[in-house]
Amino acid sequence: MVCSRCGATADSLPVTWTCSVENGGRLYFCDDCARAHLRAIESRLDSSWW
Repeated sequence: MVCSRCGATADSLPVTWTCSVENGGRLYFCDDCARAHLRAIESRLDSSWW
């Protein structure tokens, strides 16, 4: 797995990572990026806005 924001990698999908569906595709964000942009994620803003 690769974080769509910072490029961090993991062998499998960790339970602390966040999944977002944007434009019909799934994007995964590591726990650090998800924490930093939590309000934008909860507001359902596309990752291009943050």
